[in-house]
Amino acid sequence: MADRSTLPSIREIIARDQLTARRSLGQNFLADPGLTARIVQAAGDVTSSDVLEIGAGPGGLTRALLDAGVRRLLAVEIDRRFAPALTELAATAPDRLSLHWGDGLKLNQFDLDPPVKIIANLPYRTGSVFLAQWLGSEIWPPQWSSLTVMLQQEVAHRITAAPGGRDYGRLTILSQWRTRPSIVMHLRPGAFIPTPKVHSCLVHFALRPAPLVQVAAPDLLAVVKLAFSQRRKMLRSSLRPLDSDIIALLTEAGIDSARRAETLSIAEFGTIAQTWRRRRPDRDS
Repeated sequence: MADRSTLPSIREIIARDQLTARRSLGQNFLADPGLTARIVQAAGDVTSSDVLEIGAGPGGLTRALLDAGVRRLLAVEIDRRFAPALTELAATAPDRLSLHWGDGLKLNQFDLDPPVKIIANLPYRTGSVFLAQWLGSEIWPPQWSSLTVMLQQEVAHRITAAPGGRDYGRLTILSQWRTRPSIVMHLRPGAFIPTPKVHSCLVHFALRPAPLVQVAAPDLLAVVKLAFSQRRKMLRSSLRPLDSDIIALLTEAGIDSARRAETLSIAEFGTIAQTWRRRRPDRDS
């Protein structure tokens, strides 16, 4: 088994393999071992967990997870340019690190044993898409027990927003309905290679014991999508496609039809979704 301590640094690997970040894939690399160690620490104990890492890149965070004693790690990467670096790293922990080459968004199920943590420096372009897939699943509880992911600062602010502000929206509802998200680290652009134009945040999502409101995911997400698609309009206008008598639906739900989406709590959105389900002619028996 190869000795991980003898491997080149991430910066040396980037130079050696001529690894330039691809904007089309939203790539930004983490090279500081002190920083990646702090990211792993923020995710909690990994020695008794399996971990899924999306977007392993040249292996900076992957290395930190192995050094922290992760029980088992599945590193997913779509870009084959990182094969030499990641294969080299896998040789230092063949019993703990597995590589999966492909699109993480197509990885609906993964061969890991619970508890499973997802820890990742997500691609900027698809960070919100990954969250929507993980948080909006109809199957709940999910296969993972927590998420600790790097995101653009503006996305992190939407995730952790309170009702009434401009950041409060669909992603807020999706994130806070079933989990407790919190910003655990702020990163300046200089922490990445190459230096992006935006600041970033590390966000930790802890599973709630139960969702804030018991409602079918497709119903809640449909209501929220409509409400925020025209967020400046009153609910009686933005939610009109839900029901031919939207005023009656909202009255039944106990919601003032003159309110706007950003003023509603997650529980109130859930009540609207539950009422819509009861009133639908195609509802489940």
